[in-house]
Amino acid sequence: MTVVVKIGGARAVDPGGALADVAALCADGTDVVVVHGGSTAVDDALERMGIEPDYVETPGGVVGRFTDAETMDVFTMAMAGRVNTGLVAGLRAEGVDAVGLSGVDGGLLTGPRKSAVRVLEDGKKKIRRGDHSGTIEAVNGGLLGTLLEAGYAPVVSPPMLADEGTPVNTDADRAAAAVAAELGATLVSLTDVSGVYRDPEDASTRIERVDTPAAYEDLTEAAEGFMSRKVMAATEALEGGASGVVIADANVEEPVRSALEGEGTHVLPDAIERDR
Repeated sequence: MTVVVKIGGARAVDPGGALADVAALCADGTDVVVVHGGSTAVDDALERMGIEPDYVETPGGVVGRFTDAETMDVFTMAMAGRVNTGLVAGLRAEGVDAVGLSGVDGGLLTGPRKSAVRVLEDGKKKIRRGDHSGTIEAVNGGLLGTLLEAGYAPVVSPPMLADEGTPVNTDADRAAAAVAAELGATLVSLTDVSGVYRDPEDASTRIERVDTPAAYEDLTEAAEGFMSRKVMAATEALEGGASGVVIADANVEEPVRSALEGEGTHVLPDAIERDR
């Protein structure tokens, strides 16, 4: 069994429980790949340098970071440097042979750069140029397989490597989806809520199981804000060959194992219509 654990970068996410749980899974012989975000760490680093974080909304309503050249430098320092190193150190303290990798290492995450993005500003659709971001089209599964076979737990971070050899930003949820798809793994996406809620203000409305196209339509209608990006990533993971996706709470006891055992929102391959 292979599990990809995506650890969110929101301020409210405490990674400690997830790291201890990853250690327990590794000790039981499960192959685990960790993929992490770090938006809060990037924003904090930008603000320390006197740079205002720049977020844009796409015409489809998805909010993401606009990454100019200056922001890209800070992004790389924070994500592949401080956050990745901290998680690797935390796992090694738990007894895990963790190895930190960015998407650039070994061409782990590759695809085209999006130098221009469509955005919605003041109700109008516009084109912004100079963005350093990309879309993952290939994952070096051989590299991950070699590390897993040797007993290591890869800890994967953006940036990715664009086709022209330039490191660029990429969404960590979609990176985790691409890795899970490549490995045919179960993706456990840990965040600061216990799943997708029909009413975002009411945890009792959590959607627990999505295993039909009708249930999937219900899921996409319920997902709002940052959760819409996680559902998009879940879709990409399952369309690419992941065995299942769970969106669950990072801050509970044994967050990964409890998610695998039924907690959170479970999205299964049967929910995705392959000809969509």
